[in-house]
Amino acid sequence: MIATVGSKRGHQSRGTRTPVSEQRRRPVGVILVSLLFFSCLQPPGSRKGESIDTNLRPDGFVSLTDIDSTIELDIRYRTSNNFVGRPIAGYRGAKCILTREAAAALVRAQKQANERGYSLKVYDCYRPRRAVADFVAWAEDAADTRMRLGFYPSIAKNELFARGYIAEKSGHSRGSTVDLTLISLSSPRPQQPEPEPDDCRRGANAIGGTLDMGTAFDCFDERAHTDHTGISHRARVHRDLLRRAMLRRGFSAYAKEWWHFTLGAEPFPHRYFDFEVR
Repeated sequence: MIATVGSKRGHQSRGTRTPVSEQRRRPVGVILVSLLFFSCLQPPGSRKGESIDTNLRPDGFVSLTDIDSTIELDIRYRTSNNFVGRPIAGYRGAKCILTREAAAALVRAQKQANERGYSLKVYDCYRPRRAVADFVAWAEDAADTRMRLGFYPSIAKNELFARGYIAEKSGHSRGSTVDLTLISLSSPRPQQPEPEPDDCRRGANAIGGTLDMGTAFDCFDERAHTDHTGISHRARVHRDLLRRAMLRRGFSAYAKEWWHFTLGAEPFPHRYFDFEVR
């Protein structure tokens, strides 16, 4: 999922500058104490919508592999196999980082999928704000359309914002949203990751046990809408299997992307983080 929450860029007002001579008369100790006082009054991330600008993973987040190593990972934004065509800012490792609550719910969904002969395969989890900014910068570059056929073949790039595929804030940055699909436990695991799609609207790109979902992941097209009627019966069955497994474990679906789910009781509903994935 690219982003689900839009926002306007804000502007910061400039304050009155203190004369240099006055700054020099202030004792250094007073300045340090003042800085400490105000930093205690407003800890990072305490205000609604404020990001956490640090590369350290905050308390409350876990690596999914540490909780359940059976869930397959194919973290696309660490690679060039994505709609931008290169690794994305903020992805220093191919890891799925989630809040503890979202990770626990995903493990329960995995157990349900296993009972039906399937496993979850994750494409993206927590996403740093710097990665979202990278997406926005790419979307605003009209000249870069080299990945169009594979990911947005029927939509002009300048329409991605209006159609809800790109926005300046993403629920992924809150740490309880995940992009994923299903794979068959009876099929052998591939030695290589999924290739870049020739046309994301074709569901036949599924390999190595990955189920046909009607489109490839990150396909910016109406066929990727969860309830689109133009997909095959087999793809419809697979989408319904995934959605039921996720909804029963407390996730909600995003109507425009069959792969996108957000935990309903997410612990940080108003905080957008910016630590690196590593």
